[in-house]
Amino acid sequence: MNSRPIRFACAGAPLIGMLHPGAETADMGVLIMVAGGPQYRIGGHRQLVLWSRAMSAAGFPVFRFDSRGMGDSYGDYPDFEAVEPDIRAALDRFFEEVPTLKEVVLWGECNACSAALFFAHKDPRVKGIAMLNPWVRTEGGAAKTVIKHYYLQRLMERSFWSKVARFEFDLVGSVRSAARLFKLARRAPADRAGTPADGDPGGLSLPDRMLHGLSRFQGKILLIMSGRDLVPKEFDEVVKSSPAWQRELAAHGVVRHDLIYADHTFSTSEWRDQVIAWGIDWLQDIRDTTGGVPSAARQTRNAVDKG
Repeated sequence: MNSRPIRFACAGAPLIGMLHPGAETADMGVLIMVAGGPQYRIGGHRQLVLWSRAMSAAGFPVFRFDSRGMGDSYGDYPDFEAVEPDIRAALDRFFEEVPTLKEVVLWGECNACSAALFFAHKDPRVKGIAMLNPWVRTEGGAAKTVIKHYYLQRLMERSFWSKVARFEFDLVGSVRSAARLFKLARRAPADRAGTPADGDPGGLSLPDRMLHGLSRFQGKILLIMSGRDLVPKEFDEVVKSSPAWQRELAAHGVVRHDLIYADHTFSTSEWRDQVIAWGIDWLQDIRDTTGGVPSAARQTRNAVDKG
């Protein structure tokens, strides 16, 4: 596929990436960011490789890389909240390797979305963020999400009541677990600390720090959400409870797609192919329009896939 390995450095540590060339005159590229945890630039189910090849074939240069301490890169992993130097180093090298580039889109899943929102508004080269199942985890928010989207649904399932009837249900253990979750859920409002008066988001909760970054970013946003995953459900709960989140997402003309049966990593070829089809359509949409906020008609675009 004509991709080639690239070695570059961040804070003195050697980092490894793979460059997928696009059209010879391409002026917009895609920087793929890997979520923190047991992953690297190949991606779960090799999806980052496959998605990169598809975007490259559509004319978009793509650079996927391992942050410090991940995959083949050296150094200590700084956590997703502190990978800004890694992103900037990768962008700098991407622009060196593809001199026709003028702008990029950040593509990430889970906590790579969080990192993208922290960083994007600080670099004028970033014109868009593709966010797959964005991570807004707090203890209280996670507890509320589990109660609403797991426990309450479980009570409506026949398999649950069949288990109770066969005396296979651990009542004591379940009550203890539920009590702990309700206690954490009551703390959820305290997770959100508001807007920083001094412009420094450091003391805020994760959702508020992400909102802080989003409010300062002038580019476009793509949201792709899995239906069988609590991570995007927690994100939706945050948005529902926050007029500020709702205003910012509306102002950015977010394009959203939902795969209602997909798991967190889009593990089937059908789901993976649908994700990249949406992604390429969105990239072409950005490429074919001039800068600025989309028109009102484009701001309302939404799509829900049933498969």
